[in-house]
Amino acid sequence: MTPPQPPSPERSAEVRRRFAEEARSERPDLATLCLLVGAEADGTLDEAGLDAAQVELDRLAGQLPFRPGTPRAWAQALRDLLGERYGFHGVAADYQRLESSLLHEVLRRRRGLPILLSVVWIEVARRAGAPVYGVALPGHFVVGFGTEPEPGSEAGSLEERVLVDPFDGGRLLSGTDAEVLVSGATGAELRPSMLEPAAPLDVVSRVLNNVRAWAARRPEQSAVGLWAVELALLLPAHAARLRYERARLLVQRGDFLAGAGELEAYAEVVGAVDQAVAEEVRGEARAARAMLN
Repeated sequence: MTPPQPPSPERSAEVRRRFAEEARSERPDLATLCLLVGAEADGTLDEAGLDAAQVELDRLAGQLPFRPGTPRAWAQALRDLLGERYGFHGVAADYQRLESSLLHEVLRRRRGLPILLSVVWIEVARRAGAPVYGVALPGHFVVGFGTEPEPGSEAGSLEERVLVDPFDGGRLLSGTDAEVLVSGATGAELRPSMLEPAAPLDVVSRVLNNVRAWAARRPEQSAVGLWAVELALLLPAHAARLRYERARLLVQRGDFLAGAGELEAYAEVVGAVDQAVAEEVRGEARAARAMLN
């Protein structure tokens, strides 16, 4: 399956500038950031397409009942609208498609990964005034309705809040259901910290992680992995190891000089804490430079 064609260099530069600006704003907008990820992946997503996606989210929100009431009523209203009426859901095959990580394509296809379907749920519910937030369970993103739990506090019973699984059409989850999701993904028990709200930048970082993982399984798609790493590096907080990943992708794509330079720069950073690893990275840099001969 052929992924979307990337934008022109000029368009990509503009998308990245806006992505960095939005990511560093006082209140980063989740939908805008996810749509800009889509614009970096898909050169056909122009300004009109970006606006149309936002309008579609507004349109869906306008079809919800006015202030349904309790968290459970909100959850049921979103399930009835998005899951049942419009058929937003996911299937196993969606994990094999890059489009499943692109918000504009998820809105078009009404299919996607759990996290992108959750973004649709969150953005539609937020526009309608619902008390909604994302929940980054290990291996399976879901959506919470109700009062957000305080970070670091005891989660308490799930009766105070309602969790839904957009990948399963918005199925309402019991506490046992959430425990099964976590256990199936990690083999571990559900911990209160797993129910804390996911900040917009954390959601976008996880979206980009999914794109990087998709590309890593497909060496011929190294260009996709590279732009996903480069967008992740524009987020205010990111792991230093992303620079190592970018350097290796540059080498993989034949840009040996730039890749070697970045490997050497990363070795300087990591050398402050682990000289053995730094020397291994310098060895990779020497090998990359040797490719030039």
